[in-house]
Amino acid sequence: MRSIAVRRFGGPEVLELIDTPVPDPGPGQIRVKVAGSALNPIDLSARAGRLTEAGLVAPSASLGLGWDVAGHVDALGPDTRRFRPGDAVVGLRDLLFAGGAHAGHVVLDEPAVAKAPTSVSLVEAATLPLNALTADRALGLAGLGRGGTLLVTGASGGVGGFVVELAALRGLRTVAHARPGDVERVRALGADEVVTSADDLGPAVRSIVPGGVDAVVDAAVLGIAAHQALRGAGTFVALVAPFAPPPIRGTRVVVQEVFADGARLAELAALVDAGALTLRVARTLPLEEARAAHTLLEKGGLRGRIVLTP
Repeated sequence: MRSIAVRRFGGPEVLELIDTPVPDPGPGQIRVKVAGSALNPIDLSARAGRLTEAGLVAPSASLGLGWDVAGHVDALGPDTRRFRPGDAVVGLRDLLFAGGAHAGHVVLDEPAVAKAPTSVSLVEAATLPLNALTADRALGLAGLGRGGTLLVTGASGGVGGFVVELAALRGLRTVAHARPGDVERVRALGADEVVTSADDLGPAVRSIVPGGVDAVVDAAVLGIAAHQALRGAGTFVALVAPFAPPPIRGTRVVVQEVFADGARLAELAALVDAGALTLRVARTLPLEEARAAHTLLEKGGLRGRIVLTP
């Protein structure tokens, strides 16, 4: 099969399309024939070597990329019970030493996989696992009950958009930070208020919620600028550990670490079918154009995820 690999770190030019053996599933694993795999910012970090520098990925001769996958089950390992060959599924590869999902096939532990939503294409479904599970866990860590106030930075992005929609389902009052051109879209996702400036984010939010919001989910990685919108003893959820602000003013600062959770992913897929979660594909490109895909993502300004197809 063909897969994207990195044998040296650097820019998009280091990406290689190589031929590798089709992997066999082991006990408790399933093999998925890939229909689509989303490209995410963490893939850029892996390619550039930042994950290895941080000690999150062990040095190796070749590193596979790709966390998200949507496709069809085409082989089962021993002791698997939930799926059958031909099932349309989505899954998350959270083991960084395993083969990447930017490939023709990927092997996943059965608990990392869920039935795909039926109301969208598999290419669209490929944008769900990493971003939705990240958003869901971040919102859970915020710990807010109905009526709580929440600031979501980067609310028009892949993770932030899901946070806004999930917050609306939980009855939270959401202040969304987004670019001026995305205000109407973010309101349509369920944001109660929208602010567009990152320079004076704290004062802008406090003018809407006197005293500051109960919690922040910092999907845009604004750090201390977003923390200024938080009330004393509130909760700040960071998505990138090095940019988490200090817990000043008695606040609680936590870092969200996503993990594969097929059971919760199935519930999120059901929300897609119910029309409560919105999937966005910015571009669909073949594996042969992985370098172009990385360049586009690094340039920024996309509305939705790029999905690579075998």
